[in-house]
Amino acid sequence: QVQLVESGGGLVEAGKSLRLSCTASGSIRSIDTMGWYHQAPGNQRELVATITNGGVTNYGGSVKGRFTISRDSDQNTAILQMNSLKPEDTGVYYCKAKARSYSAFTLLEYWGQGTQVTVSS
Repeated sequence: QVQLVESGGGLVEAGKSLRLSCTASGSIRSIDTMGWYHQAPGNQRELVATITNGGVTNYGGSVKGRFTISRDSDQNTAILQMNSLKPEDTGVYYCKAKARSYSAFTLLEYWGQGTQVTVSS
């Protein structure tokens, strides 16, 4: 099994920055893609950013130019640097990893519990 733990959320004023971290642990054979997803109150979960094990990134339209995803593969960690935060960025941020564990050769998706980000206007 693979576990994901997010950290770094909190309350911040609009225009400020936050840095989220997601660390994978457990019986990890390999991790393919790691990513962050945002769920605002009453809305569906939507893509923020993903990064492959080769460093290829993809961003959701609303965060391009403001958020940056990076990855430390040695530490099985994905970082989301969020700058110029807006009130609409408020919500729970979930980390997702596509990974293979030592007990399953199949590439499976794993989710963290989420971390709350609140941006005040």
